[in-house]
Amino acid sequence: MEITLDNLAATEALAARLAALARPGDALLLEGPLGAGKSALARAFLRAAAADPALEVPSPTFTLVQSYDLPGGTAAHHFDLYRLTGPDGLLELGWDEARAGIVLVEWPERLGPLAPPGALRVALAPGPAEESRHARLSGWEDRL
Repeated sequence: MEITLDNLAATEALAARLAALARPGDALLLEGPLGAGKSALARAFLRAAAADPALEVPSPTFTLVQSYDLPGGTAAHHFDLYRLTGPDGLLELGWDEARAGIVLVEWPERLGPLAPPGALRVALAPGPAEESRHARLSGWEDRL
C-alpha cells in the first residue's frame, strides 16, 4: 500500500490509524533516510496509543530505547538503532522482553536476524513539498 502524506497532520493521522490496529506482540519497522519522518510517525503513534496528545516522546537516539505504558496494561517500546552496527546489543536493551508489547523500530535493518516476521514495514521518503512524505506499507495484510 502506498500513501502520499501531504503534511505533518497527515502523518499523524496515519500513525493514529496504525496505533488503533496494533496489538501486543506487534512490531512496526520504520525505514527511510534521515529526515524522512520516522520519529514524527513514532511520536504520533505513541501519543495515539497512549490516548495522550501531550505525551512527552523524546527521540531515543542516545538512549536507544524509550518505553511507555499504554492503557490496558500493554507497553510500547520505541527503539532507535541508528547508533548500532548490528543486532548484538539488542539483548542488552531488553529486546526479548519488549517483544511482549508493541515495538517501533527506527533503522530496522540493524535488527538482522532478529527482525520479527509478520512486522508492519513502513518505508518513508521525503515528498516534493517541504512537509510531504511518501509512505509504503507492507505487512499486516489482514488488518490494513
